[in-house]
Amino acid sequence: MWNNWLVIYALVFAGAFLSSLILTLFFRKIAWRIGFLDRPADNHKGHAQATPLLGGAAMFSAWLLVIVCGAIAVVSGWVPQAWRNIWLTHAAGFKSVSLQLSFVVIAALLAVLLGLLDDRFALSAKAKFGGQFLVALLAVVGGGIKINLFGEVPFLAEAVTVFWIVLMMNSINFFDNMDGLAAGTIAIAMFFFLVIAALNGEYFLAAFAALNCGVCCGFWVFNSNPASIFMGDSGSHFIGFLAAVMAVQVTFFDKSFSMSRFPVLIPAFILALPLFDTLMVVAIRTWKRKPFWIGDHNHISHRFVRMGLSRRNAVMLVHFMALTVALGALPIYWGDFKTAAVIVGQAFLLLVIITIIQLHLNIKDDARD
Repeated sequence: MWNNWLVIYALVFAGAFLSSLILTLFFRKIAWRIGFLDRPADNHKGHAQATPLLGGAAMFSAWLLVIVCGAIAVVSGWVPQAWRNIWLTHAAGFKSVSLQLSFVVIAALLAVLLGLLDDRFALSAKAKFGGQFLVALLAVVGGGIKINLFGEVPFLAEAVTVFWIVLMMNSINFFDNMDGLAAGTIAIAMFFFLVIAALNGEYFLAAFAALNCGVCCGFWVFNSNPASIFMGDSGSHFIGFLAAVMAVQVTFFDKSFSMSRFPVLIPAFILALPLFDTLMVVAIRTWKRKPFWIGDHNHISHRFVRMGLSRRNAVMLVHFMALTVALGALPIYWGDFKTAAVIVGQAFLLLVIITIIQLHLNIKDDARD
């Protein structure tokens, strides 16, 4: 059984990776042809030339293509005998997640469309947040995506989940400030979601994580420094939404498990870097009495550049940091309370070190101004 699922994960990843590669090339040509570009005068990312801005559409198209092909293969029976046995064994599971997946697909499409509108027409903050709220509401109310820590209070669970989805969409939107940064970080996160879901016997979620990881990796090939295409707000909304959904779905609450470990912290570790970066940026902008939704150069990647690193090395360092913190999710999952407590303390100290660096550079910048 395990071997069959591992092959499925590998094929899903490979299909998503290749689809994303091909469709990114296609949408890059389309963007040049229709003039859907991020021009130097319109961005604060430090690029000297116009760059195609349809990466989000490319990733979503690749993601949807794999889902549709997978559904057709499963329903039609165009799969090896061993996989037909998996289908028969888990037929009820497939049917139970099909409706939920449909709402996730619709919500993801709306997230991409919202981002495309913002990329093209620069929506107001109010319109943008309103659209994100509707996307999150559709996934929660229609798709049943809910954080189950508040099972006895359904309304609270729904409200917290809507807030979480909107938070993640904006966190990745903020985090997408250098070539390859957001795509690479979410690819790392999806890999760890894949591992945790597989270990927990959540096979469909693991396959979904493999799909998301493959799409991000395929896009990253053309988005890494120097990027030949940007994901834009459409892409950051899309992968931020997927990260939020994966975090909710792999967060389970069982009293016997939660008394000895901290399962709710698993997604927090996996997504620690973009969440922490968002917290720090919002705090700095608020401290300087600036709107938190207006972009600037106070992100951790920008500060590494000001320390003397190249943009490529700054992104690589952030990726290594994301990998380091995310690794802590594994001992939290399979360790005892003492192990989990030590890992939590270690991650906290790492973030304290980063905070000190952030604040030190911020004070120096203020003194220079």
